[in-house]
Amino acid sequence: MIGNIVVQCDFDGTVTEEDISFLILDAFADGDWRQLLGQYREGKISVGYFNTTAFAMVKENEATLKKFVERNFNIRDGFGEMVKYCQKRSLRFVIVSNGMEFYIRMILEHIGLDDIEVIAAKADFRDDGIRASYIGPGGDRLQDGFKKEYARQFLNDGYRMVYIGNGASDVPSARLASHVFATGEMLDYFRKEGISCTPFSDFKDVIKGLELLE
Repeated sequence: MIGNIVVQCDFDGTVTEEDISFLILDAFADGDWRQLLGQYREGKISVGYFNTTAFAMVKENEATLKKFVERNFNIRDGFGEMVKYCQKRSLRFVIVSNGMEFYIRMILEHIGLDDIEVIAAKADFRDDGIRASYIGPGGDRLQDGFKKEYARQFLNDGYRMVYIGNGASDVPSARLASHVFATGEMLDYFRKEGISCTPFSDFKDVIKGLELLE
């Protein structure tokens, strides 16, 4: 693989072992957010609509949520080594996530990797709930296709893309990549559809795969 390469990586369930958004919603949402999740998984609502509506049920302040996340996150093994590998090889590494920027940046700072490029949902904390917004590459608000819009932008900027992800919302953007590292639901989908990808259980597997691409 030659030329400028961007590694676009999901966060919840990919960098972390658990979905941080789900942990927050289980602990603090004032409403039946899992009914919304079911509608999303059935394809009735977009991931953007699900997240904005579900997080509007959370009325805790930012400091409280950060303390909760700090006690409950687990990073997938090898993540720090993989980031350093990308830096050493001059691969642009970017987290593009449907999750919330405030907790992603807090976690990265906690593990000493706060210089990573992050593109995620903005959170406006209000007394009546969090207002989540997804801003596209052109500055417009998006309800769906957030990750795919940035993947397209990377390609338009002349990058070849490697994609790392775990969920259904990763599939549209992963389809644009030159190479895909998949786990979880996305791996199941790619195998079912007969689409080429490299399975991974931790980021040491990703490093080995990246080495083979050079």
